[in-house]
Amino acid sequence: MVLRYLGNGPYCAANSLSVIFGDAGPGPATIEVLSGTPFGIAVHGDNLTYFSPQRWDPEFGLKNSMKLLGWECDRVHGSAEESVAVLRTATRDKPVLVGQVEMGLLPYVPGIGQAIGADHNLVVIGVEGDLVRAHDVQGWPFVTVPIDKLLETWKGDTFAFPADPYALRHNFRRVRDVDPHTALRDSIHTAVDMLDGPECAEAAERSAKIIENGLTNMQWKYLVEFTVQGGARRLADAAMLYGEIGATRAAAVLDRQALLVGSLQLPLVTQDNATAAAILRELAPTYGELRDELVKELDR
Repeated sequence: MVLRYLGNGPYCAANSLSVIFGDAGPGPATIEVLSGTPFGIAVHGDNLTYFSPQRWDPEFGLKNSMKLLGWECDRVHGSAEESVAVLRTATRDKPVLVGQVEMGLLPYVPGIGQAIGADHNLVVIGVEGDLVRAHDVQGWPFVTVPIDKLLETWKGDTFAFPADPYALRHNFRRVRDVDPHTALRDSIHTAVDMLDGPECAEAAERSAKIIENGLTNMQWKYLVEFTVQGGARRLADAAMLYGEIGATRAAAVLDRQALLVGSLQLPLVTQDNATAAAILRELAPTYGELRDELVKELDR
């Protein structure tokens, strides 16, 4: 028996799209896997480890998952005035997807109050005067935020990857009826393109050395509060879903990766750096193994 993980996790884009798609789309696990996030490991910015591909970013993920599922939308960015004008058209029937925004600067998020490089999305469902009403899938339904405060979070200049300021998506529409299993099988091409075995192995080894040399407070917080839980969940979902479409050998590698990444949490929190580094070194060769199995799936 295989148990699917359900619970909290940093799936803001996938959860937001799932809210917007409603019954016409799959659940967030499928959307997240279709985005390409599970397939790699990289070190960005101030030596911060991400369990996602080197060439991946949130904009690519949103585009790819929507394309594979047969959805389109309109996108606006660059002008605060134009983006606010679109926000004012938002309703519960015609929501607007906002982001990337800096989560640390959102005034309703308790205990932060500063930029932390955490990219985030909001589903805006209306504007009441100068107060935006949104579903924040991190745990705040029907939350409100003043427009001027939202604009401060929306400049796209605090992340480890390029992001357009004031970017949003609206006018979501389904243009093709795509079965989720068909979309998942089509996503194998994305996974193969994203995966670079030697590059990922190098990133895992670099991450091990960063841990052995001593983590800064920011590096530690990223790992134990965001990166490990997100990485383990994505891999677990990918293993489950690829198993459903018959890619059993690839699913087995993904399951092993999920176990290894999830096993990092305790030694990192307890500062058992030697154990954490050893886990990353065990993880390193699995990316090449995964790519090999996915290439075989494409040849079936």
